[in-house]
Amino acid sequence: MFGSLGIWEILLIVVVIALLFGGKKLPELGKGLGQGIKNFKNAVKGEDKNEEKSKDEKGN
Repeated sequence: MFGSLGIWEILLIVVVIALLFGGKKLPELGKGLGQGIKNFKNAVKGEDKNEEKSKDEKGN
């Protein structure tokens, strides 16, 4: 995905995002993104646990 992007392209993207959202909004965006990723991981783990429980119940 990022294989074709060089360091200058990534730096340019970061600068544009900083200009668009400003310095005060960036920490809020990062926090929201981090919480979203954490919730997604927990949901995936929860689904895996539910699948294991249903398999155990069907087997017994």
